[in-house]
Amino acid sequence: MTEQEAIEAASVQSICHQTINNESWHERPFRAPHHTASSAALVGGGSQPKPGEVSLAHNGVLFLDELPEYDRKVLDVLREPMESGEVTISRAMQKLTFPAKFQLVAAMNPSPTGFYNDNRSTPEQVLRYLNRLSGPFLDRIDIQIEVARLPKGIWSNETEQADTSEIIQQRVCRCRNIQLKRQGKANAHLSSAEIREFCALSAENNTFLELAVEKLGLSTRAHHKILKIARTIADMSGSKDIGHEHLTEALSYRAMDRILQHLTQAVSV
Repeated sequence: MTEQEAIEAASVQSICHQTINNESWHERPFRAPHHTASSAALVGGGSQPKPGEVSLAHNGVLFLDELPEYDRKVLDVLREPMESGEVTISRAMQKLTFPAKFQLVAAMNPSPTGFYNDNRSTPEQVLRYLNRLSGPFLDRIDIQIEVARLPKGIWSNETEQADTSEIIQQRVCRCRNIQLKRQGKANAHLSSAEIREFCALSAENNTFLELAVEKLGLSTRAHHKILKIARTIADMSGSKDIGHEHLTEALSYRAMDRILQHLTQAVSV
């Protein structure tokens, strides 16, 4: 973290009376609450309001494992901080606002049995399972990726090597520096007006995106998120403008939309 980000995170920790490590206080916080956590535990609360997990994850990562196992109402209280980057807790005698600008990372099984197309669950059962997550909550998750089964023999293939964490970090830092130099902030934090300025499309690509959004039944919020992701993909490739290939890749990161659409069609048949 930068000096300012580290001070913000340390301030939240001090309110919760947590020990601040002098050697690692610049490292981004990582919070992973259990799926039995209450709304107050996640966003904060109490008679004397204190920050919750989202504020303790400020400038860091909030990881939610087994996402559908969380109570739907508990997840829905995350919608406001995911949008605004802060949490306001109101009580009869006071009103407090805590910072909550975090990166949400979540993991889930797409069906009660692990895979939504393994023929062990009916489309109705899978849809009922996925409906534990509300549409507005899912709409706020920028990137949704389906992890496929590992192909046979993958562990015995010793010649195939992935990029190391150090190489990936260098690539991400280079991309982030491009964004800071261009607009003074990361693409994830662009406003609607800034999206129109920095994520402009050609007439052809704009028509393509509008057709894709209409076919998938996406909201305006999802439309903006796709543009920001496409802008980031273009930055990663060193491209000044957003191209068709960047939009296509950004659209491929809407796995839940495709799965829900497929299941809804299967149930209605």
